Amino acid sequence: MATVLPFNSPPSPHIIEQMVACVQGGGVLAVPTDSYYALAVGAFQQVALERLLGIKADRDHKPFPVLIGDISQLDQLVDEVPEIGRKLIQKFWPGLLTLVLKAKAHVSPVLMSELGAIGVRQPNHSLLCNLLIHTGSLTGTSANRTGQVPAMTAENVQHQLGSEIDLILDGGPTSGGQPSTVLQVEPELRLLRQGKIPLSAIQNVLGNRILPG
Repeated sequence: MATVLPFNSPPSPHIIEQMVACVQGGGVLAVPTDSYYALAVGAFQQVALERLLGIKADRDHKPFPVLIGDISQLDQLVDEVPEIGRKLIQKFWPGLLTLVLKAKAHVSPVLMSELGAIGVRQPNHSLLCNLLIHTGSLTGTSANRTGQVPAMTAENVQHQLGSEIDLILDGGPTSGGQPSTVLQVEPELRLLRQGKIPLSAIQNVLGNRILPG
């Protein structure tokens, strides 16, 4: 079963070292976010990404979203952030808005859509963002088997996936609720998933017509 570490207060340097070592060694972690627990592997760890594909089977080739701890980490993942994207970041990050932007050429196909885009967000979870600064960007797909209810506790993650992952960071129950809203920014504005951030709030910021998904 997966090792469980406490994650409800600033972790000690020793625990951070364990987390970083797990990521760099191609491990799979479960981490609490501002909605549900997520399965996290290094965005540039191809072996770990392949492991994640095996765990999250039957996804119909949907790319995994990526979490960043700071806006500076965007540069490793996307070619550029257009002005529209910058406005949305300023208004809604950290928070439950995933932006789909043009990915850099070296990004793994596991993370990219057929159009060469990648979904990225900065979660509104200070402990997780601090961890992401140490580990680099991580995947943020829900910590459950495809088709099952997303996990809101470390215990539920252990029950569903404990035999297939390496480490669970126990931050207590997450808030649940609606997942992140997913908005394609390029090549055109398109709402891909309605979530916590309402479309009306996005339109108020942009003043643009957003196409339905």
